[in-house]
Amino acid sequence: MAINKAELEFDVVVLGSGASGLTAGLTAAQAGLSVLILEKSDLIGGTSAMSGAGVWIPANHFMLEKGLKDSPEQALNYIKAVLPDEWSNREMPRWQAFVDHGPAMLRMVDDLTPIEFEILSEPDPELEVEGSVKYGRMVSPAPMKLKDAIGPLAKKLRPSTQPHELTYEEMIWANFIHKPVTGHIRQAPKILKRKLGGYETQGSALIAGLLRGCFDHGAELRTEAAASNLIQNEAGDVVGVAFEEKGERKTVTARRGVVLATGGFEWDETEFRSEFPGPVDLICSPRTNTGDGQRMAKAAGAELHHMDQMNIAGALPVKYENEVHGMPLRFQADRHAIVVNKYGRRFGNELDFNFGERLLERNPQTGEYLNLPAWVVGDMATLKHTPILSVFARNQKGWMRRARSLSELAKKIDLPPAELEATVERYNGFAQAEKDEDFGRGEPGYDRLITGKAGAMAEIKYPAYIAMPFNISLMSTKGGPMTDAEGRVTRADGSTLPGLFAAGVVMANPFGTRAVGTGTTIGPAMTWGYICGLTLSAGRK
Repeated sequence: MAINKAELEFDVVVLGSGASGLTAGLTAAQAGLSVLILEKSDLIGGTSAMSGAGVWIPANHFMLEKGLKDSPEQALNYIKAVLPDEWSNREMPRWQAFVDHGPAMLRMVDDLTPIEFEILSEPDPELEVEGSVKYGRMVSPAPMKLKDAIGPLAKKLRPSTQPHELTYEEMIWANFIHKPVTGHIRQAPKILKRKLGGYETQGSALIAGLLRGCFDHGAELRTEAAASNLIQNEAGDVVGVAFEEKGERKTVTARRGVVLATGGFEWDETEFRSEFPGPVDLICSPRTNTGDGQRMAKAAGAELHHMDQMNIAGALPVKYENEVHGMPLRFQADRHAIVVNKYGRRFGNELDFNFGERLLERNPQTGEYLNLPAWVVGDMATLKHTPILSVFARNQKGWMRRARSLSELAKKIDLPPAELEATVERYNGFAQAEKDEDFGRGEPGYDRLITGKAGAMAEIKYPAYIAMPFNISLMSTKGGPMTDAEGRVTRADGSTLPGLFAAGVVMANPFGTRAVGTGTTIGPAMTWGYICGLTLSAGRK
């Protein structure tokens, strides 16, 4: 497609206004490059804006300044120990790039934006593994007055399904999950004060701060500007983008390159169902995540990889944009509940940070899901301990099933009654003995941290019994064009596709379904945006 010379021309074009795209734009802009950021929606920030903005960066300067010990080498050992062995050969260069560049990325964002980061108390979940730390690797934004940062654009930030008047840490300590009334009473003055003052935190503050940094260094943002295809020259290099802005078709030349930061493909039903044919409960990302970047990259000759990976998470039904939507919450990790598969049996430690990975296990011969459909099973004690479940159940008719007996409940959710009764009886025995002989629930250090003195297990014996679906719910997919350690998109033969870069969950993410910790979507996403910006600034295609 020929480029009309009268149309736009920039050094770098970034597609997407989430954390990865804005970090790429900021990195390139602060190096003196002209940057255009195109956002297809009328709202800014994508999934990042909706998130808690937990940013996992090992050996970051905040923790080191507090005297906490960490290093890229220690973090790499942790990553290698947690992620699948078979990923090491292919992903090692990208894991190395992440731990090497993450600290510099966070310092740049700290220096060039109004974001004030706070260290969170969140530990690495695999505490028994070499290289883990109990504290310091994850940070999140403190409250920010959004209008001071981005003026009227504050009204165009994508809203979240959760209140952003409280910080990530404050949300945890408020304990809304188990004590919603008490939590709201205690936090109400703070929430009201911040709401009246125009202060927000979490993803809202992260995106507003990154935008401010981009604007301060000359980057330009256009909303309602949906990219349709990449423009290539005769040699196949990516040299621009065709897009539609508020109904008008336009093109833009990218002298240095194009950065894909368009998010996942979870709302492209055809592509998503081809990769994940199992039952899906809730999706937590914006409906604009329709796989645009993956589609454009493939059309340009890129190799797509890790298309079977996702950021899987438990979720509760909420109303968002007049539709039922997902709000991420690990509601299966209640001491009064278990998760059972289609056979009525438990299939893992429900408190395991990566428990969701078990949902995607398949029969290698037939491809059939081994554990789906799955259900969280509990009783009245579950609802007393986690009363927020009853509140959210009102948002989706039939989401919570109730019955006076386990046998009756099993019939309502198409499980074998005798098997479910036997499973609950066995679990109750473990709860009495305070030892899970099947899956070791409560034994790992992470289990003990999140359950505290109350313990990891309690009997399920108080009718009515309840069941809630626990199938595929996700924040985003994590597959897309493969990249090298410098963020350059590659072809199937391993060669780079000149002029094309990718960051965040649009790329074949080096951190797949199995996560190394909370914040390991946004932290690596921002780091890959930073790496792309560095490569572009150096003029390497």
